[in-house]
Amino acid sequence: MISSMSRKKDCWDNAVAESFFANLKNALTYYQTYNTREEAQSAIFEYMEIFYNRQRLYQTLNYQTPEQHELMYHAA
Repeated sequence: MISSMSRKKDCWDNAVAESFFANLKNALTYYQTYNTREEAQSAIFEYMEIFYNRQRLYQTLNYQTPEQHELMYHAA
């Protein structure tokens, strides 16, 4: 992985990744403690695959989930 060296407002900006990891930290690490690495991995997987991709609504997708948006795209 190579770190971003771009300037502000450049198309190579990693704001999307930073936003995702900020949401992940807020949802999973500030209010919970994990006893094992496996517990943490399971919580992260559930957050990403179940909530973030299948339940969370995105304004840029007209308040649909990515899964709903993709299904509508392929149906069209």
